[in-house]
Amino acid sequence: MLQIDDTIISLDLFDQCFCCDLKACKGICCVEGEEGAPVELDEIAQIEEILPLIWDQLTPDAQEVINEQGVAYIDREGDMAISIVHGAECVFATKGEDGIWSCLLEQLYNAGKTTFRKPISCHLYPIRTKKFPTFQAVNYHKWHICKDAVVDGRKKNLLLYQYLKEPLIRKFGKQWYDQLVVAAEHIVKQ
Repeated sequence: MLQIDDTIISLDLFDQCFCCDLKACKGICCVEGEEGAPVELDEIAQIEEILPLIWDQLTPDAQEVINEQGVAYIDREGDMAISIVHGAECVFATKGEDGIWSCLLEQLYNAGKTTFRKPISCHLYPIRTKKFPTFQAVNYHKWHICKDAVVDGRKKNLLLYQYLKEPLIRKFGKQWYDQLVVAAEHIVKQ
């Protein structure tokens, strides 16, 4: 483990390779699982603000879930999570003509219609963060559906912390990431 400021970081970030391969996995992480993606309270407010812009693109089932419980709910661990349809599928997931699942929120962002991209937990995946009273854990969540991303990461020799540079900076800031890079250089030399 490595500590930077109030974060405790798994060494997996420095020795595990990863690079999403959407052609192989089809974005299945958006529609598989038992809980919705973790979401922060300020993110819920931002999502609710832009919801009218994507409402008509949501599936009828997703609209029904949002009407009943909102864009988020309290999961089994007591944390806020993005609402899901049929116990698995994110309410904001949409399947493209190519069969690849993507995020309606991110599509809106990519079209320049909002400054909110998507929940940071989605942007950071497969890294998961968890707040504790005195620190925040930063861990690699290994999931079999991401096996192609591990293979692609190995081919490209792309480590987790490198692949997830943009979301790590979004979450923790540039100074924190710069410290992470310095630490990574020392860890890799060992």
